[in-house]
Amino acid sequence: LKQVASFEAVAREFSTCPSKNSGGDLGWFGPGQMVKPFEDAVRKLGAGSLSDVVSTQFGYHVIKVTAKR
Repeated sequence: LKQVASFEAVAREFSTCPSKNSGGDLGWFGPGQMVKPFEDAVRKLGAGSLSDVVSTQFGYHVIKVTAKR
């Protein structure tokens, strides 16, 4: 994913989340809106960064942070 593919294309093809239709875009969210492991991973990433695999009670996630405010 980091070397050969568009995050959005991979999300559309392989994700099981409803956000797959928008290329994995979850939109803006703030503290307390996501489960703790997901939120902790996002907090550590800078804009433009891609996470390692994050495990939550909802499954496994690869997170791409496009911007922060």
